[in-house]
Amino acid sequence: MKTIRIGSGAGYSGDRIEPALELAEHGDIQYLGFECLAERTIALAQHARLNEPGGGYDPLLTARMEAVLAVCAGRGIRIVTNMGAANPLGAAREIARIARRRGLAGLRIAAVTGDDVLQQVTAGDFALLERPGTVASLTGPVISANAYLGVEPIVEALRGDADVVVTGRVADPALFMAPLVHEFGWPLDDWDILGKGTVVGHLLECAGQITGGYFADPGYKDVAGLARLGFPLAEVRSDGSATVTKVAGSGGMVSLRTCKEQLLYELHDPTRYFQPDVVADFSGVRLEQDGFDRVAVSGGSGTARPETLKVSVGYFDSFMGEGQISYAGAGALARGKLALEIVRDRLKLTGVQASELRFEIIGVDALHRGGSDASYGGPRGDRPDPLEIRIRVAGRTETIAEAVRIGNEVETLYTNGPAGGGGAWKSARQVLAVVSTLIPRVQIRTAVSYEVA
Repeated sequence: MKTIRIGSGAGYSGDRIEPALELAEHGDIQYLGFECLAERTIALAQHARLNEPGGGYDPLLTARMEAVLAVCAGRGIRIVTNMGAANPLGAAREIARIARRRGLAGLRIAAVTGDDVLQQVTAGDFALLERPGTVASLTGPVISANAYLGVEPIVEALRGDADVVVTGRVADPALFMAPLVHEFGWPLDDWDILGKGTVVGHLLECAGQITGGYFADPGYKDVAGLARLGFPLAEVRSDGSATVTKVAGSGGMVSLRTCKEQLLYELHDPTRYFQPDVVADFSGVRLEQDGFDRVAVSGGSGTARPETLKVSVGYFDSFMGEGQISYAGAGALARGKLALEIVRDRLKLTGVQASELRFEIIGVDALHRGGSDASYGGPRGDRPDPLEIRIRVAGRTETIAEAVRIGNEVETLYTNGPAGGGGAWKSARQVLAVVSTLIPRVQIRTAVSYEVA
């Protein structure tokens, strides 16, 4: 049975670069995927492109391609990535420039476009998924709207002999499933095989998460070699079954537990995992240990693809001011509490207009809202106070000027607050928020363009 080996070179925009090079050099792979977009990442990329029209692609695109492009070209490894973000055409041009500088004449780079649906979404009446209302009801300017595309344009690019395929917003599993559809000739209406392909793509999409990163918990789930964590690869067969593994000798681990955690990652309903190409059903997936750092994956199915595609919508939603300062030594917790009381009173006295405020002591109640000394100290509250804490005050405002005032009040604690404050930091910034909607797939028009080095 024909087998394709696909490596996962990144699980998010700022991910490590060395594991991808390790996969290219030692993984005996035919494809290398880089998954580098999150819901907010593409909105940030669209914002960046507003300030620099030629930009908007992933900030690490150049560094990643400088690291792996020559190796991949020399070994016939094809690259599929969503590092195009808000500007796939610009990303393709940058990759071609790198290829020419590296002497990789004839390298063919495909750019997939069509996910940018800002014009359609802002011209229509699209309901929000997270809360009541429509896109038109958002109070701040809408700067981005990107639909999750499926495998079809990527497959088209691969059939067009692309050595590198760079996209904008596509479904994460699609980056890894498209090569399988292309290589095995899977029909795009065979829902069961596409469901199996989605399982493989979902297991690979977060890179180091399935090899022990994010999984590790000392004393409970110990993982060795995290400083040089190896990223996963999958040996995929034409029936959709696969074996997940990694480069021998790399750090981390591939086990039933790491694979189970990744399989269930971000799933609301394992029987109805909505993707652009299929509604996948993971309930029948089977995992078996198949040797050291090897897990066999089989099963999975699906039903007909949805007639709508999810769209991530980015918009400006007010401003946020923030300030932090640390206290250390005996009585640090008491001094931190006093500092928060002072800032709370100062914001009232000076009339700072904030629609939302948070006053936190990091390490005590910043994550567990409403924490107390008793909850910090355990069941009897008998644990000694921490010898160092950091307070944080953050607020949402309607203007940047009001946001600046929040951080300023924290900074003044240096000389107007409790003893021993240090390491003050402040910021004021516009809030770029993200919501979701659905768009009929018939409104999407994808295209594939080529650059040749």
